[in-house]
Amino acid sequence: MSTSPDSENQRAKVPAVDAERTAETIKNIAKNIRDASTKMKETVRTLRESGAIEEITQAIFEASVAARDTAKEINDAARDLRERGIIKDTAAAVEETTIAARQTAEIIKDTARQTAEAAPQTSETVKEAANKVKAKRR
Repeated sequence: MSTSPDSENQRAKVPAVDAERTAETIKNIAKNIRDASTKMKETVRTLRESGAIEEITQAIFEASVAARDTAKEINDAARDLRERGIIKDTAAAVEETTIAARQTAEIIKDTARQTAEAAPQTSETVKEAANKVKAKRR
């Protein structure tokens, strides 16, 4: 394997070009970081001077106080309901209502069955009565 002076010269140029590109890229990144930093500082200054930061902070504070107060009221109401037995009584009433609804459904089902069984007899009786009424009219 022989190396010519031209091939060695080419190898020397390639790393130099890559190193220059890398250096240029790093410079551009640094410039972009400085520009972004400046824009962030200006934005923060503008927000501070406009009162927006204070206003959003105040709004967050008020919202957190309202959430805390609401949670406390719900907690107090739930505790009061439990202590007065309302939750237990409500659960018992729901259970009683469920039982009554099941019983009612059974009664309705039984009544429907009995009606279906009696329907043929009822329709015969109605037909006979209608025929008797027609006969009396003639």
